[in-house]
Amino acid sequence: MKRRAAIDDLLKVMAKLRSPIGCPWDREQDHQTLRWHAVEEVYELLDAIESEDDQELAEELGDLLLQVVFHCQLANERGAFNFEKVARHITDKLIRRHPHVFGDLKVKDVDQVWANWEKIKRAEKHGTRHARPSALDGIPKHLPALLRAEKLAKKAKRAKIEIKIRPNRKLSRQQLGKELLELALYAQTRGWSAEELLRVQAAKQEREWRKAEARARQ
Repeated sequence: MKRRAAIDDLLKVMAKLRSPIGCPWDREQDHQTLRWHAVEEVYELLDAIESEDDQELAEELGDLLLQVVFHCQLANERGAFNFEKVARHITDKLIRRHPHVFGDLKVKDVDQVWANWEKIKRAEKHGTRHARPSALDGIPKHLPALLRAEKLAKKAKRAKIEIKIRPNRKLSRQQLGKELLELALYAQTRGWSAEELLRVQAAKQEREWRKAEARARQ
């Protein structure tokens, strides 16, 4: 009951902030104006996790929860959905995508869990505008370029798409980190954005992998 009361109090506070007697700043916001606040809060959460400070972690999780509640309040005001629907949706999804926990399915390892998760996800989205016919689908377009490239590589590996790298290319973790930094620094000396260059190349590689995936299906 105390846990429920804490959530109810948060929802009431958010509703009052958005009310005519609430805060002018909060009343001015919409989904678009808030979208980058959520990104910033996630990065602050990462800092808290790395600091291993539980008090800071709890505070940053609260800030991130605020973003969820804020968007739910905005959606509720226009009759789209509310916090209850969001919470129910994720609860149902977790149960549905873990049949090895909440059902009778047997899995032998994490790889099988991942494969089954992707299979269920594709079935859920089949026939909708969010359908994912490719194993490379579902990566947020606004991810930083390096993180997006890593996600593409992971999905390609799971889909058994061939990943070609330079022959005899062997670097230690430290060497690779140093080389990545040197490449970013070199880009700056030329007036280039390493982020943008990697984003363009990752997009090119994604197109090639998608073609390879399509050929494999045929």
